[in-house]
Parts: sequence; C-alpha cells; structure tokens
Amino acid sequence: MLKKVLAVIICTFTLTAVFSSCGKEPEIVENSSEESVDNSSNASVQIANFTAPQKDDTIITMKIKDYGTVKIRLFPEYADKGVENFVGLAEKGYYDGLTFHRVINDFMIQGGDPEGTGRGGESIWGGKFDGGTDPHLIHAAGALAYANSGATSTNGSQFYIVTGTVCTEDDIENYRASGYNISDEAKKIYTTAGGVPYLDGSYTVFGQVFEGLDIIFQIQKVSTDTGNDKPMQDVIIESVTVDKYDGEDLKWYISDYEGYDTNAIPQEETTLPPEEVAVKNFSDIKEGDKVISMNIKDYGEVKFRLFPEYADKGVENFIGLAEQGYYDGLTFHRVINDFMIQGGDPEGTGMGGESMWGGSFDGGTDPHLIHAAGSVAYANSGATSTNGSQFYIVTGEVYSTEDLEQYKNYGYNFSDEAMEIYSTAGGTPWLDGAYTIFGQVYDGLDVIFEIQKTQTGANDKPVEDVIIESVKVGEYDGGEVRWYISDYSGSSSETPVAEEEAETSAEDSSEAYFEESPV
Repeated sequence: MLKKVLAVIICTFTLTAVFSSCGKEPEIVENSSEESVDNSSNASVQIANFTAPQKDDTIITMKIKDYGTVKIRLFPEYADKGVENFVGLAEKGYYDGLTFHRVINDFMIQGGDPEGTGRGGESIWGGKFDGGTDPHLIHAAGALAYANSGATSTNGSQFYIVTGTVCTEDDIENYRASGYNISDEAKKIYTTAGGVPYLDGSYTVFGQVFEGLDIIFQIQKVSTDTGNDKPMQDVIIESVTVDKYDGEDLKWYISDYEGYDTNAIPQEETTLPPEEVAVKNFSDIKEGDKVISMNIKDYGEVKFRLFPEYADKGVENFIGLAEQGYYDGLTFHRVINDFMIQGGDPEGTGMGGESMWGGSFDGGTDPHLIHAAGSVAYANSGATSTNGSQFYIVTGEVYSTEDLEQYKNYGYNFSDEAMEIYSTAGGTPWLDGAYTIFGQVYDGLDVIFEIQKTQTGANDKPVEDVIIESVKVGEYDGGEVRWYISDYSGSSSETPVAEEEAETSAEDSSEAYFEESPV
C-alpha cells in the first residue's frame, strides 16, 4: 500500500501522472504511477551499489549546513551520462547554497532545484537529458538518483538520496506478485539495508553514500510542511565538490554508524498534525448549488458537487474553464486502476494545460476535504501553487484499520472520521494535504470505476481514447445523490478486467513518480 504513497515523490516538474513531479504520493503527483516494472532480465545481475571505489576514483563531497559532510561513490561504468552531468554541475558550483526542498521520512531527501520548489533546474547541457537505468544499481538506502518527470529522458539537476525502510520477506514477495522482479541479491539488500524497491527501473541511480549516511537519516526526520513536504527550516547544501577517493573507511549501512538510533527523534515531530475538523466530502447539496455535469463518450454522465467554501479558487477556475468549453473534447490521458483517472490536458500528454487566468494558480488545501473515492482535485507539480487545468477523480481502495495505522506510523495523521471513510468508502489517504480538492462525485461514480479498468499502455495512457464530450456548469435540482460505489446496483469495485487486457496493461506499464507528484 505505502508504495503508492511514495511513488509520487521524485519529480521535478510536469503533470504527467496524477501527479507530476514531486509529490507524496506517490507526487500522485503529477508523475507518479503505481504500476509494475518488468525487470525479469535483471534477476542474475550482480548489484554494484556497495562495491568499493578504487584509490583516486572520482567521488562527491557534500557539505550540509548544521549537519555535516556526506561522501558519495559514483558509477560512471553504469551511469555515464548521470555522473558526467552531476560532476559538471558540481564543478560549476551549481549546487552550492541550494536546499533539500522535499523531505519524506523513511523515503528520501530531494534537492538540486535552484528555485527550491521542485519545478526548476537543468542539466549541464541545458534542459533535460536521458540518463537511462542499469540493473547493477538499485534503490538501496543511501542510493543517489535523479528525479524525473515520468521518464529518465527528463533528468535535469534535481536528485534524491534514498533512506527508505527495511522490507520484510513478505513485502518482497508481495512486490514480486505485483510484477516486480527482484533478484535474491536485491532481496537480501532490501531486507537488511533497506531502501525503496518499487523505484527500480524508473530512475537513474548513479551514486551511493559511503560516509555520512547517518546525516541523511537525521535530515529525513526534520519537521516538514504537510502540504508539500518542504522542511520548515531550510536544509542548506553549503557545497558540493568533486574529489578523489583516498582510501577512507566505507560505511555503507546505517548500522555501521556507532550509536545511531533511527528513533532518536520522536516520530510525531516529523510532520505538522492536520487540524481535527469534520470531513465535508459527503455533506448535503442544496437546490440551486452549482454542480458540474461531465458527459464521457461511450460511458455516460458524471455529476459532481463543488466546494467554493473550502476551495474558492479551485472552483472558480474549473467553472471558468468549463464555461469556455475548455474541457470539451479532451481525454482522460492517464488512468490507473484502484487509484484515479486524470484529464484536462489539451496536449493529452500530462504536460500541458493552464488555468483560466493563464499559467498556474495556488488553490491551497483544506482539511475539511479528503481523498475519498469520488473526490475531484487538481494535479500539480509538487505544490498547489502549480495547479492548472489538469484534474483527477479518485477511485482508490478500501483500507483496513491496520493499513491506516501503518500510514500513521509513517507520519500521516487521520481523524477518526477520515479513517472510517477510508475503511468503508475507500480512497487514496496519502494524498491528503498535497492537492487541491474542490469537488465530489454524487452521481455516476460507477462510470468512473468502469473507466479505471480500461486497458492502458505506456505512461498509463488508455489504449483507446476516453473522451470528455462536454463539461457543463449547472444547478443542483434535487436529483438522486449516490456518494458511494455501493449505492450503484450491480456495481463492484472488484469487477474483473478481461484476462487478456489485464496482461497487456501490465506488460506496457512503468512506474513513474514522482517527479513532482500526482498527479
């Protein structure tokens, strides 16, 4: 379950996934995906993360203000373009004075953006570059990799350093059952050193921390803004220099650091607790309230209520675009079963669109609205200030109390009311606080659940276009209200997809996340 949360985090700027560049969530974010990566040919490849450097090999020395020095081994033999880019930027002093703008406990710390927002940065060559991936390098704790916007061809200057968690053998078997091919050697690493196995094959890993991993683990516990995972106090990279390995001790594993206690900082200090307020997703609609009617070709009509009292800018933007006919004829360009359907991009790629005012706008978040099944929210590129026209409608999953308690252990705080909703109606709880929710489906949720099962190919794009014929603004006239999928006769969130289609979708899928987030 938690892999969906974090698969949205390593982004840099785009709205390709439900979330695009960097998000929690997976950042659903605009580019995050929960699908599997086929690494079957990698099963016998030897893992190189912890191979010792030779004397005079090029290494990176990173000094972090108020924390200390981190040293990183590089792998030009497996990530030549990635190493060349990072070394070139470091030699220019590009990273000096920048911050770690996104930090998620038990996942990673991300930096390298001159704007400090998760939306900036470029390679040494200008723009983006393709660093590829290599099966010799995995996302073990201490791995250094590039954030991207859904593909390694969108690498720039942003990078992240993995902390992750120690997996159980059951965790690994669950990943394998979901289509991840994790070698026995990788399994041993993930069950002892820890890491984030579901990112393998989607991001360019090019280095491994060999000194100062305790510093990285300390940084991951800083207090952060629940809306965008930005540290409340800047974590500043004083300098990044290119040096030579001179035979220093190698301390690859957090257990190598004497006296380091992963629980030294209380868990509750890692994030700011959300306000305990009543959830309003399913509150009554009054006659005359503005609502949206969306006709989807070959599927039917979906109606959702709006929440101007909690998302005034978000509602104003959607109504304004709808009244212009902006959404008419566009598609749902990204669909992920048991997660969400995403549309609103005139380019149909996840990288386009703008608000009614031109460019982006900040819709903020409100704790009265959560990511319950049927909620409607804006995709963003790592912060609600990057909202545009792209939106998503949540399907999600029903969670057990144990699942939600596990999220709490990772720093997520849910009210009792929210927990009841997620354990009955379902949704995507890890997205709360990171995206602007502005609506809730009250009729046609069965249509959304049907669309989520469509066959998809690369980038989670439906093989056959799912077309939004029209989006109209109207008024609620007292019609039937059906908030929950259980309200629809004959509907089932477990409706099977044809076996052939399911297999094709799995083969074509790839996990993106993160760059900037869902979304």
